[in-house]
Amino acid sequence: MRAGGLTLTRNVDTQAPDEQRSPGQTTGGQPSRPAAMPTTLELFLIFARIGLTSFGGGLSGWFLREFVHDRHWLTEEEFLDGLALSQALPGVNIKNLAIWIGHRLLGWRGAVAGFCGIIFPPAVSIVILGVFFSAMAGFSLTRFALAGAAAGAIGLSLSMAITAVRRLPRRVFPILIFIGTFIAVAILAVPLIWTVLVAGTLSVGFEYVRLSRHE
Repeated sequence: MRAGGLTLTRNVDTQAPDEQRSPGQTTGGQPSRPAAMPTTLELFLIFARIGLTSFGGGLSGWFLREFVHDRHWLTEEEFLDGLALSQALPGVNIKNLAIWIGHRLLGWRGAVAGFCGIIFPPAVSIVILGVFFSAMAGFSLTRFALAGAAAGAIGLSLSMAITAVRRLPRRVFPILIFIGTFIAVAILAVPLIWTVLVAGTLSVGFEYVRLSRHE
Protein backbone atom coordinates (compact mmCIF):
# COMPACT_ATOMS: atom_id res chain seq x y z
CA MET A 1 0.00 0.00 0.00
CA ARG A 2 1.31 3.50 -0.91
CA ALA A 3 0.62 6.45 1.45
CA GLY A 4 2.25 9.90 1.44
CA GLY A 5 4.86 8.85 -1.07
CA LEU A 6 5.98 6.00 1.16
CA THR A 7 5.48 2.39 0.38
CA LEU A 8 4.08 0.48 3.31
CA THR A 9 4.42 -3.26 3.23
CA ARG A 10 3.05 -5.90 5.48
CA ASN A 11 5.12 -8.93 6.31
CA VAL A 12 3.25 -11.98 5.19
CA ASP A 13 4.43 -15.40 6.20
CA THR A 14 4.22 -17.31 2.98
CA GLN A 15 5.98 -20.31 4.35
CA ALA A 16 4.14 -23.51 3.66
CA PRO A 17 2.76 -25.33 6.69
CA ASP A 18 5.22 -28.17 6.20
CA GLU A 19 8.11 -25.70 6.24
CA GLN A 20 7.01 -24.26 9.58
CA ARG A 21 7.53 -27.53 11.38
CA SER A 22 10.07 -27.62 14.12
CA PRO A 23 13.03 -29.98 13.57
CA GLY A 24 12.10 -33.57 14.28
CA GLN A 25 8.40 -33.05 13.54
CA THR A 26 6.23 -33.80 10.54
CA THR A 27 2.67 -32.76 9.83
CA GLY A 28 1.46 -36.06 11.15
CA GLY A 29 3.32 -35.59 14.42
CA GLN A 30 5.76 -38.37 13.60
CA PRO A 31 9.48 -37.82 14.28
CA SER A 32 11.63 -37.05 11.25
CA ARG A 33 15.31 -36.44 10.72
CA PRO A 34 16.32 -33.00 12.10
CA ALA A 35 17.97 -30.42 9.88
CA ALA A 36 21.23 -30.31 11.88
CA MET A 37 23.51 -33.16 10.88
CA PRO A 38 26.73 -34.03 12.75
CA THR A 39 30.16 -32.93 11.65
CA THR A 40 32.66 -35.52 10.44
CA LEU A 41 34.62 -35.25 13.69
CA GLU A 42 31.48 -35.56 15.80
CA LEU A 43 30.43 -38.67 13.90
CA PHE A 44 33.89 -40.20 14.33
CA LEU A 45 33.80 -39.54 18.08
CA ILE A 46 30.33 -41.07 18.41
CA PHE A 47 31.43 -44.29 16.71
CA ALA A 48 34.65 -44.32 18.73
CA ARG A 49 32.72 -43.91 21.99
CA ILE A 50 30.34 -46.71 21.11
CA GLY A 51 33.20 -48.98 20.09
CA LEU A 52 35.16 -48.25 23.28
CA THR A 53 32.25 -48.60 25.71
CA SER A 54 30.31 -51.53 24.24
CA PHE A 55 31.69 -54.60 25.95
CA GLY A 56 30.72 -58.09 24.84
CA GLY A 57 29.16 -57.21 21.49
CA GLY A 58 25.62 -56.11 20.72
CA LEU A 59 26.77 -52.92 18.99
CA SER A 60 23.82 -52.85 16.60
CA GLY A 61 21.58 -52.26 19.63
CA TRP A 62 23.76 -49.32 20.67
CA PHE A 63 23.62 -47.94 17.13
CA LEU A 64 19.83 -48.15 17.19
CA ARG A 65 19.63 -46.27 20.46
CA GLU A 66 22.21 -43.63 19.48
CA PHE A 67 21.18 -42.77 15.94
CA VAL A 68 17.43 -43.51 16.02
CA HIS A 69 16.06 -43.15 19.52
CA ASP A 70 18.37 -40.51 21.02
CA ARG A 71 19.53 -38.32 18.14
CA HIS A 72 16.79 -39.02 15.56
CA TRP A 73 19.25 -38.84 12.68
CA LEU A 74 17.72 -41.97 11.16
CA THR A 75 14.26 -43.45 11.20
CA GLU A 76 13.77 -46.97 12.49
CA GLU A 77 12.91 -48.14 8.98
CA GLU A 78 16.11 -46.66 7.56
CA PHE A 79 18.18 -48.27 10.29
CA LEU A 80 16.66 -51.71 9.76
CA ASP A 81 17.25 -51.41 6.01
CA GLY A 82 20.91 -50.66 6.72
CA LEU A 83 21.12 -53.50 9.22
CA ALA A 84 19.73 -55.97 6.69
CA LEU A 85 22.16 -54.76 4.03
CA SER A 86 25.16 -54.89 6.38
CA GLN A 87 24.35 -58.49 7.31
CA ALA A 88 23.92 -59.54 3.69
CA LEU A 89 27.29 -58.11 2.60
CA PRO A 90 30.63 -59.89 3.21
CA GLY A 91 32.75 -58.81 6.15
CA VAL A 92 32.07 -57.82 9.74
CA ASN A 93 28.43 -56.80 10.14
CA ILE A 94 29.00 -53.95 12.57
CA LYS A 95 31.73 -52.45 10.40
CA ASN A 96 29.42 -52.59 7.39
CA LEU A 97 26.64 -50.95 9.41
CA ALA A 98 28.92 -48.16 10.64
CA ILE A 99 29.99 -47.40 7.06
CA TRP A 100 26.36 -47.43 5.89
CA ILE A 101 25.20 -45.09 8.67
CA GLY A 102 28.10 -42.73 8.07
CA HIS A 103 27.44 -42.62 4.33
CA ARG A 104 23.73 -42.10 4.92
CA LEU A 105 24.42 -39.06 7.09
CA LEU A 106 27.50 -37.41 5.53
CA GLY A 107 28.30 -39.22 2.31
CA TRP A 108 31.81 -40.56 1.76
CA ARG A 109 33.22 -38.45 4.62
CA GLY A 110 30.73 -40.04 6.98
CA ALA A 111 31.57 -43.51 5.68
CA VAL A 112 35.26 -42.92 6.41
CA ALA A 113 34.42 -41.51 9.86
CA GLY A 114 32.23 -44.51 10.64
CA PHE A 115 34.87 -47.00 9.55
CA CYS A 116 37.74 -45.30 11.38
CA GLY A 117 35.71 -44.64 14.52
CA ILE A 118 34.42 -48.17 14.93
CA ILE A 119 37.72 -49.90 13.99
CA PHE A 120 40.80 -48.04 15.20
CA PRO A 121 40.02 -46.89 18.80
CA PRO A 122 38.62 -50.32 19.81
CA ALA A 123 41.57 -52.05 18.10
CA VAL A 124 44.03 -50.08 20.23
CA SER A 125 42.01 -50.71 23.39
CA ILE A 126 41.72 -54.46 22.74
CA VAL A 127 45.49 -54.78 22.58
CA ILE A 128 45.81 -53.02 25.94
CA LEU A 129 42.93 -54.99 27.50
CA GLY A 130 44.31 -58.23 26.07
CA VAL A 131 47.56 -57.74 27.93
CA PHE A 132 45.64 -56.87 31.10
CA PHE A 133 43.28 -59.86 30.95
CA SER A 134 46.16 -62.22 30.18
CA ALA A 135 47.74 -61.15 33.44
CA MET A 136 44.40 -61.44 35.29
CA ALA A 137 43.15 -64.66 33.67
CA GLY A 138 43.80 -66.73 36.78
CA PHE A 139 41.37 -64.75 38.95
CA SER A 140 37.75 -65.90 39.19
CA LEU A 141 36.57 -62.27 39.18
CA THR A 142 37.83 -61.93 35.61
CA ARG A 143 35.67 -64.84 34.45
CA PHE A 144 32.63 -63.36 36.21
CA ALA A 145 33.23 -60.00 34.55
CA LEU A 146 33.45 -61.57 31.10
CA ALA A 147 30.31 -63.62 31.75
CA GLY A 148 28.45 -60.46 32.77
CA ALA A 149 29.58 -58.66 29.62
CA ALA A 150 28.43 -61.60 27.50
CA ALA A 151 25.02 -61.58 29.21
CA GLY A 152 24.65 -57.88 28.48
CA ALA A 153 25.53 -58.46 24.83
CA ILE A 154 22.90 -61.19 24.58
CA GLY A 155 20.30 -58.82 26.00
CA LEU A 156 21.17 -56.10 23.49
CA SER A 157 21.07 -58.56 20.59
CA LEU A 158 17.69 -59.85 21.77
CA SER A 159 16.36 -56.31 21.95
CA MET A 160 17.58 -55.66 18.40
CA ALA A 161 15.93 -58.88 17.20
CA ILE A 162 12.60 -57.93 18.79
CA THR A 163 12.74 -54.51 17.11
CA ALA A 164 13.39 -56.13 13.73
CA VAL A 165 10.58 -58.66 14.17
CA ARG A 166 8.11 -55.89 15.03
CA ARG A 167 8.87 -54.29 11.65
CA LEU A 168 8.46 -57.56 9.75
CA PRO A 169 5.69 -57.19 7.12
CA ARG A 170 2.52 -58.92 8.29
CA ARG A 171 2.33 -61.14 5.22
CA VAL A 172 2.72 -64.88 4.87
CA PHE A 173 5.78 -64.95 2.59
CA PRO A 174 8.08 -62.67 4.66
CA ILE A 175 7.19 -64.66 7.77
CA LEU A 176 8.02 -67.91 5.96
CA ILE A 177 11.37 -66.44 4.86
CA PHE A 178 12.06 -65.42 8.48
CA ILE A 179 11.25 -68.89 9.82
CA GLY A 180 13.13 -70.66 7.03
CA THR A 181 16.24 -68.52 7.53
CA PHE A 182 16.22 -69.20 11.28
CA ILE A 183 15.89 -72.95 10.76
CA ALA A 184 18.60 -73.03 8.08
CA VAL A 185 21.16 -71.06 10.10
CA ALA A 186 20.40 -71.93 13.73
CA ILE A 187 19.31 -75.57 13.41
CA LEU A 188 20.59 -77.01 10.13
CA ALA A 189 23.85 -74.98 10.16
CA VAL A 190 23.55 -74.13 6.47
CA PRO A 191 26.39 -71.78 5.39
CA LEU A 192 25.27 -68.19 5.69
CA ILE A 193 26.23 -67.22 2.14
CA TRP A 194 23.90 -69.85 0.65
CA THR A 195 21.12 -68.91 3.03
CA VAL A 196 21.40 -65.24 2.09
CA LEU A 197 21.54 -65.99 -1.64
CA VAL A 198 18.48 -68.25 -1.57
CA ALA A 199 16.41 -66.10 0.80
CA GLY A 200 17.38 -62.90 -1.00
CA THR A 201 16.58 -64.30 -4.45
CA LEU A 202 13.21 -65.64 -3.32
CA SER A 203 12.33 -62.36 -1.57
CA VAL A 204 13.24 -60.18 -4.55
CA GLY A 205 11.37 -62.46 -6.94
CA PHE A 206 8.28 -62.54 -4.76
CA GLU A 207 8.19 -58.75 -4.30
CA TYR A 208 8.68 -58.22 -8.03
CA VAL A 209 5.70 -60.45 -8.85
CA ARG A 210 3.58 -58.90 -6.10
CA LEU A 211 4.26 -55.32 -7.22
CA SER A 212 3.71 -56.24 -10.87
CA ARG A 213 0.25 -57.51 -10.06
CA HIS A 214 -0.64 -54.23 -8.34
CA GLU A 215 0.37 -52.08 -11.31
